Amino acid sequence: MAEYKCFNCNKKVAQDYLRKRIRCPYCGSKMLFKPRATITKVKAR
Repeated sequence: MAEYKCFNCNKKVAQDYLRKRIRCPYCGSKMLFKPRATITKVKAR
C-alpha cells in the first residue's frame, strides 16, 4: 500500500480518497508525491 503526501500542505492523503479524485482533501492542491524511504549505506571494514 503506497502512501501519498500533498506537496503543498505536506499532509498524508488516504489511498481510498485517491480512487475518487486526485486532489488533496485538505488544501485542494493537485500535486501529490510518494515519499521515498531513506537508504543508509554502511561501509564494510
